[in-house]
Amino acid sequence: MTFLPDTGYTATTEDRASLDAWFAEYDAASGKRDVERMADMAVFPLNLVSDDSAADGRSAQWDRERFVTAMTHVMGEGSEDITFESTRTPVFLSSSMAVVFTDSTMTVDGHSRQLRYADILLKRGGRWAFQTMIQEGWGDNL
Repeated sequence: MTFLPDTGYTATTEDRASLDAWFAEYDAASGKRDVERMADMAVFPLNLVSDDSAADGRSAQWDRERFVTAMTHVMGEGSEDITFESTRTPVFLSSSMAVVFTDSTMTVDGHSRQLRYADILLKRGGRWAFQTMIQEGWGDNL
């Protein structure tokens, strides 16, 4: 049984559909290593929350240039697409704010890796954009 906190807002079918569509678009850009398009889908400065190799919590704010540089390095070179199989659990705080928990399997060149992370998304001008990324293991790079 999944526990979702009562935020006082009940998401509509349209809320969930628009969020799912945003993630489908983002995953497609990620799969093609289109880091510039990924950056187009963010709000900068972007907040990052993680931990480092010493198990200390870390946080940072990245501008677009830092995001593009870091994600280009992380996504790596290559012509083969990256695939994602994800289960997402959104918690809508309002019609324009959501915290989304994701369990995902990322596969590149036949090698799979399990990911668990959370994102905070904002809707501005009718479009979702991510503003905060929360994932373990990035802290040494912050």
